[in-house]
Amino acid sequence: MNQASRRVLDARAYALMLGCSLLWGLQQVAVKATLADISPVMQGAMRSIIAGALLFGWARVRSLPLFERDGTLGPGLLAGLLFAGEFFFIYYGLPYTSASRMIVFVYLAPCLTALGLALLVPGERLSTLQWLGTLLAFGGIVVAFADGLVGGGAVTVVGDLCGVLAATLWAATTVVIRATRLARASATKTLGYQLGMSALLLPLASLALGEPGVMRLTPLAVTSLLYQGVIVAFASYLVWFWLLTRYLAGRLAVFGFLTPLAGVAFGVLLLGERVTLLFGLGALLVGGGIALVNAPRVKA
Repeated sequence: MNQASRRVLDARAYALMLGCSLLWGLQQVAVKATLADISPVMQGAMRSIIAGALLFGWARVRSLPLFERDGTLGPGLLAGLLFAGEFFFIYYGLPYTSASRMIVFVYLAPCLTALGLALLVPGERLSTLQWLGTLLAFGGIVVAFADGLVGGGAVTVVGDLCGVLAATLWAATTVVIRATRLARASATKTLGYQLGMSALLLPLASLALGEPGVMRLTPLAVTSLLYQGVIVAFASYLVWFWLLTRYLAGRLAVFGFLTPLAGVAFGVLLLGERVTLLFGLGALLVGGGIALVNAPRVKA
């Protein structure tokens, strides 16, 4: 389906995107809540293994080709490597910072993506409004970093920096997908590269770090893993890709600003995390920047 035939958002699309935004906002809280049961990077590994197995099973049942030769192997492996790096830094950084802070830093990615696409993909030049949104989001990150230095010190800054690195790798993954043959590959195959590489590399990273891995499989730990692997990494990603094939991508992307705000709310409500006035301001600036970057262009 080409861009011209994609539809404006209807009630179903609004409901699905709102649901996805809330699910993604809860992801970091689910990881943080079970750090005493399963090591962080091992959680990321198990998430990718569960989601990858489900994706390959889904493709087999639906007779979706995943292994045909179409020239995507090189960029697919690169996208998978970047995806694995993104989630390594998210999971590795969570013990050092709050779930609320992590999700705000990770969601700098849409602005970084816009910058990368403007440089590498023809027709993706930023409008004045998008430049303003990018500057607003970066200003929010500066404010949030300043809050971490004042309130949390060096330990919090380590986790915050991991969030920024994860955002950079997420943006790089998107640019690789848009600027290479992956742009013409199926969503299932593209996601398969990412989940496959992370399922392979994250267990090795956990072993290299000397993590204890699974310390105890409590009901909370099992629920968290199923949530991360089945609901987020498999089901919600398939819903997202399905929406992208049927609705205008720019209208969908504007929901991105809801996810960090939902993540902050969940961190406060479920983990009792404290949100300072300075960090709250930074989060709002990042959310506003994301909304402006994804705002539809005004035709002259």
